[in-house]
Amino acid sequence: MSLPVRRERSFGIIGGLSPIADADLLSKLIEATERHVDAGQFEIVFEQRPFARSHGPSAADTARMLYIFNRIDSFKARGIGTVVLPCFLSHTFMEELKENSPLPIADMIEVLRGHVRSLSPQRRRIGVLTSAPLRESALFERYFGPEEFELLYARPRDGLDLVTEAVYGKNGIKSGSRSGYSIELLREACADLIGQGAQLLLPGVTELALVTNELAQGAVPLLDPHRVYAQHLVADPAAEVERPFKLGVVGGVGPAATVDFLDKVVRNTPARRDQDHLRLLVEQNPQIPDRTEHLVGDGMDPTLALYATCKKLQAGEADLIAIPCNTAHAFVEAIQSELDIPIMNMLTVTVKHIREMFPTLSKVGLLATSGTISSGVYRRALEDHGLQEVIPSPPLQGRVMNAIYGPQGVKAGFTSAESVADVDAAIDELATQGVEVIVLGCTELPLLMSEPERVTARGNRVTLVDPTDILAKRCVSAAMMWSRR
Repeated sequence: MSLPVRRERSFGIIGGLSPIADADLLSKLIEATERHVDAGQFEIVFEQRPFARSHGPSAADTARMLYIFNRIDSFKARGIGTVVLPCFLSHTFMEELKENSPLPIADMIEVLRGHVRSLSPQRRRIGVLTSAPLRESALFERYFGPEEFELLYARPRDGLDLVTEAVYGKNGIKSGSRSGYSIELLREACADLIGQGAQLLLPGVTELALVTNELAQGAVPLLDPHRVYAQHLVADPAAEVERPFKLGVVGGVGPAATVDFLDKVVRNTPARRDQDHLRLLVEQNPQIPDRTEHLVGDGMDPTLALYATCKKLQAGEADLIAIPCNTAHAFVEAIQSELDIPIMNMLTVTVKHIREMFPTLSKVGLLATSGTISSGVYRRALEDHGLQEVIPSPPLQGRVMNAIYGPQGVKAGFTSAESVADVDAAIDELATQGVEVIVLGCTELPLLMSEPERVTARGNRVTLVDPTDILAKRCVSAAMMWSRR
């Protein structure tokens, strides 16, 4: 297996969109690396695959966008550091590419704008040699704003668009011609731009980088976009991608509780539109062995399945993992040490919340699976905050388990009156022991007990704490902190 290349000194060139021009950029990038002080320290991967719809000056389309994204995905798998995209037409959807790319893309037109800015301040009237579709897309206006630059375009001659014909015509540059009629048309376009007062000529079609020497017009400089791009790449590789926060969710433990957690994440997110909500990556894996069966019986150990699920979320570039299952947290400590991203511990954030909300509290009731109780995870978390755990008696614990696992229980898809009565009986028993705050320590229980305040059959008032809701709020808070970094 080959090792990944050094990310900070590696370039992936997306080829195939204009094969001849792509090769020109590759040549100039190699030349730039050889002249750099770190010559020999650069890795360059040039990936060119057939792109059937790359011919003709048609508007950028979905096929082109998906082709580029697939090449970026391939580069990511190979450990590439910076994506190089020598295609003006593809820059019409550069915003969408940057938003979704897992790797930084060196924006060619942004580089050209920076280069133009570095030239003499008087050179602000830019003559752009580009095709009709790119001119109509207002691509260059997006980069070279009117507050800084005045853009000029070559005028048609007898209805003929000079640059478009020179590049894409029957005997144009794209078909292999670099002399004769196509060069005459481009020289005519350059002369027209200079006549309009252009102080600098900027090729705005990728193929024009092949003929910059033939088009030089003396006093008015004409940029070689590929040479400028290559020299910038070597001197200043693209910065790391600023990507939105992504929450990874271990789902399926159990399935209904996962849906409940996702609903709470959405409801607790301060959003005015779809785009304000969190990115979520959910690995819904109901085949993870039952946690309680392992903790109190002879069921299969779920550690590896939980770990494998977390690794998938990590591979999917999640920044934080949430596991909306209380019992699963008996295995979190062993898993966390092997992961590169944190798991938001539902139990510890719940106990911290209780201590903050009830500073004088001394004991807390716990309704949970027998596996959670036997593991002692809540007991230890409560003791760390000076709180005593109070659990139901064995008969009432049996009724709680029935409400969760019974034939008419929540895991079977029921929220029946029998299940509610079973949990109510356990709440009543805990309240008679002076418990005023009870943790719903199984993610299925909030599906039965949706109200935070409850009055028992004996008239005692208790507060029910929902760890799922607290976990959701803490995950949203983590996302908000990420966005303010």
